[in-house]
Amino acid sequence: MAELHDLTALEQGALIRTGEIDPVELTEHYLDRAERLPASYVDGAFALRDPDAARLRAREVAAIGPVGEGASPLAGVPTAIKDLNLTRGVPTSFGSPAFAGYVPEVSDAVTLAIEEAGMVSLGKTSTPEFGSPCYTEPEGRPPAVTPWDTTRMAGGSSGGAAAAVAAGLVPVAQGSDGGGSIRIPASCCGLVGLKPSRGRISGFPMYGDVTGLSTSGSIARTVADAAALLDVLAGRRAGDPYWAPEPSGTFLAAAGREPGRLRIAVFDTPAIAAAPVDPEVTRAFEETCGLLVSLGHAVEGVPVPIPPEAVSTFEIAWAVLTALSTVPLAAEQRALIRPLTRWLGEWGESISGPQFGLAIGQLRRYAAEALVALAPYDAVLTPTLATTPLPVGALRDDADPRADFEAQKRFTPWTSAWNVTGMPAISLPLHMSADGLPIGMMFAARPAEEELLISLAAQLEAALPWKDRRPPLW
Repeated sequence: MAELHDLTALEQGALIRTGEIDPVELTEHYLDRAERLPASYVDGAFALRDPDAARLRAREVAAIGPVGEGASPLAGVPTAIKDLNLTRGVPTSFGSPAFAGYVPEVSDAVTLAIEEAGMVSLGKTSTPEFGSPCYTEPEGRPPAVTPWDTTRMAGGSSGGAAAAVAAGLVPVAQGSDGGGSIRIPASCCGLVGLKPSRGRISGFPMYGDVTGLSTSGSIARTVADAAALLDVLAGRRAGDPYWAPEPSGTFLAAAGREPGRLRIAVFDTPAIAAAPVDPEVTRAFEETCGLLVSLGHAVEGVPVPIPPEAVSTFEIAWAVLTALSTVPLAAEQRALIRPLTRWLGEWGESISGPQFGLAIGQLRRYAAEALVALAPYDAVLTPTLATTPLPVGALRDDADPRADFEAQKRFTPWTSAWNVTGMPAISLPLHMSADGLPIGMMFAARPAEEELLISLAAQLEAALPWKDRRPPLW
């Protein structure tokens, strides 16, 4: 007999609407599950768990009674919020000992949207310091690991969120993505990771990413769950600097539509680093191309749409973003940050205002050239990562932060391209390696065409289902 955590987030929401379960019962199930799984795994997934607050919230949602017309299908469903997101009255450390004990006085747009949808947060999911690395090994805490092999990383920076969803600690979770931080952990953990278009989700109230690289998005076990969470998160606020056009309907509805015959560009040449690609990843990529053809799509090989020179420009933007987190720190806080953060922050501080302005302008031009080159295509396929999930610690190098940074690029040689262009992108758990590790395939679409991307992803899920594929820890 299926347990509650075996059900999708949407199936759980449907049971709440029919009264077969209530949010309190569902919340207790997940709180109990966290007590039964290995503590090191749970502590690697969560930066903070607050059972009492979760129970209180579940009782508040249950007191509202049956959800009405227009309510989110995820009302009453448990989730968790990334430790980078502001949560009023709830400790938020941004993955860093430098912010231990910090409690925000306001919530950001993502937190407010989750609350307004009637979802129940069980706590804060783990992230690396300031969300910078593509692995989640925060100082003083267990690493976030994949439940497919707990000696291997969950990826980052939304590694805690992915670890939580993949082990059935929450059914669906929000993440954020400035260079692949939703899609990387989705691939490592065998999940769907959806990064929406630039401007789809508000950055209120901080608007801290002046580069436009980062956005929040969905991590889920199914495409429909990811789409439903995007419906919760999407929307603009009056002060937003840019926003995506409104969709034609709900993103969840798009998961139920056929995409039609599409023209799909494909390439597996690494885009941002001269990285060796695991033969199993290449095999999975080729099999995905074959699957697309079998579904009636036209598949065409294309050159990498972003030139190698774009990498150094992206790095300037990334270093300045890190500096924006480190510059305000007091001396005693700076003493607590890890070597990679310090190195990136000092690099960012050394970049002059004119240098940064020129880099942003050049990055926009690289993005424009890529968008023009890819405009004839409905979607683009690449692998998500160059290898299967690596062992914990394989990328981290505190003695040589530059080597750490370069190793991260080799592990993730495609993901940041779609942050530069602002295109929506999704990682799908279409394949498994011979030794039982997930291999994600990544699709991108034209800006603001999440609906088409979701329809294609749902078609692929129906053709090669993965929902009932369970990791050993399940």
